[in-house]
Amino acid sequence: MFSAAVAGFFSGAALIIAIGAQNAFVLRQGIRREHVLPIVLVCALSDAILIALGVAGIGTLVTAAPVVLEIIRWAGVAFLVGYAIFAARRAIRPSALVVGTSDTITRTAAVATVLALTWLNPHVYLDTVLLLGSLSTAHGPEGRWWFAGGAILASLVWFTALGFGARLLRGFFAKPMAWRILDLGIAVVMLVLAVRLALPQ
Repeated sequence: MFSAAVAGFFSGAALIIAIGAQNAFVLRQGIRREHVLPIVLVCALSDAILIALGVAGIGTLVTAAPVVLEIIRWAGVAFLVGYAIFAARRAIRPSALVVGTSDTITRTAAVATVLALTWLNPHVYLDTVLLLGSLSTAHGPEGRWWFAGGAILASLVWFTALGFGARLLRGFFAKPMAWRILDLGIAVVMLVLAVRLALPQ
């Protein structure tokens, strides 16, 4: 079961760490030290809900319609390969993250913004619900919930580190090379996950 939790942690981390609007916003607010705690909590709680729904939903599909799982599995493989390609392309042509310092927003506006960036982003449903849900099935009925726990922990660790550690990383992430290293790592992990998902269970 511990191995399932570890797999969930690294699978969740690989998907969550990918550069996007949500992470950029958390990083921005972390650097500014504005409303970091509620933003981190919203991100982590949202991921926990979505991951749990994904694991529960895919588990039901496995029992009721195994053929659907096969379709989802190969869709997941295609998605992971595409994700790896996009990460590799970003690594080839990286850009620095520009963080503004002149505009201040209220706590309500900050929470509303991060909620929108999380729940109105179609990719979050592919990542947390569909993809992590399908990956969890490789660990059996009980192991899939350990997998979910690992993925949820990865989300909590990442957003906490990003939000509260952002001020220490300002100089580092101002350099394109930092994003290049990060994206190369993400591309490798995505390809490894694609191969594991494609192999017969």
